[in-house]
Amino acid sequence: MFKFSSFQVLRSRFVLLLLGMTIALLLAIVVSLSVGAVALPFTLVGQVILSHLLPGAIASTWIPPNWTPTEAQIVWDFRLPRVLLAAVVGAALSVSGTTLQAVVRNPLADPFILGISYGGTVGAVLVLTLGIRPFGSLSLPIAAFIGALIAMTLVYLLAQQKGQITPLRLILSGVALSYTLSAVTSYLVLRASQTSAQVSPVLSWLAGSFGQARWEQVGLPAVVVLGLTVYLLFQFRRLNILLMGDDVAAGLGLNVGWFRIQMFVVTSMMVGAVVAVSGAIGFVGLMVPHIVRIGVGSNHQRVLPLAALGGALMMVLVDLVGRVVVAPEELPVGIVTAAFGGPFFLWLLRTSRGGVGSS
Repeated sequence: MFKFSSFQVLRSRFVLLLLGMTIALLLAIVVSLSVGAVALPFTLVGQVILSHLLPGAIASTWIPPNWTPTEAQIVWDFRLPRVLLAAVVGAALSVSGTTLQAVVRNPLADPFILGISYGGTVGAVLVLTLGIRPFGSLSLPIAAFIGALIAMTLVYLLAQQKGQITPLRLILSGVALSYTLSAVTSYLVLRASQTSAQVSPVLSWLAGSFGQARWEQVGLPAVVVLGLTVYLLFQFRRLNILLMGDDVAAGLGLNVGWFRIQMFVVTSMMVGAVVAVSGAIGFVGLMVPHIVRIGVGSNHQRVLPLAALGGALMMVLVDLVGRVVVAPEELPVGIVTAAFGGPFFLWLLRTSRGGVGSS
């Protein structure tokens, strides 16, 4: 009797999960485009999208315009950019969390918990409240990237003790920095409330929201996230080596210090790009990588693409829940992810080998 090796089993499982999650993501997008204050048939949603994607002559011939201008605007101008932006943000946070967990060898690492998202938030809020835009439309993502990179650098430096990073110090440094940056953000908003009428949108953005998503906000984050995810896929062997420990990685020829710096810059850039358009959304980068590893192991050649799909799927579903659970009002996605992420973090804290105090 032919027996499958563990490698073949994981590979087959990876292919099935990749196919299944891709189909699930497409279905979630279609449902999210159809459900809302104005319910729309699935067929109408598909026809509206195809009418914009296909050349005009073909679209007018094969797709009769059986919709009103308002329905077309709802699908194409409001819901589709929102859903696509949610998918991009979810993928970015999940891939960033996967990378950070490998780089610092801590299962509790996450852009939100380590304060990277808060760093990006401070940078973005500075631009939003002060109105200073030296780089034009790129000022917001650039400021968010710089803030995220500074936060990651501070956490990394604070977590070191005699040149070594322990999981406990890493988490405590991230939490402490998050509280500090949250206080800075609150001060900036409070200060702006005395002179600006833009505080209400800023507060909504801080809770994590895609309600103001438009097409012009999708392009840059999508390009950044796709490009950096592909780059990380080419680094999967180095990420795998890091899981063996710094000494083993150095013995295999990896410049651990320089590689960590590269990964911190990449993750900060990715987080900054999405924080600039969505606000700080927590726990996605913590939950999805762990769920993926349960299915396919720790090889980043398999984990990274599945994490991207899983993060995108999760965020599309979370945004859908936020839109319908208290309709006609909207629940910020940051509240929904925190409702699931908080208990997940506590469970992970109790079940992680050695807890956060292990070195």
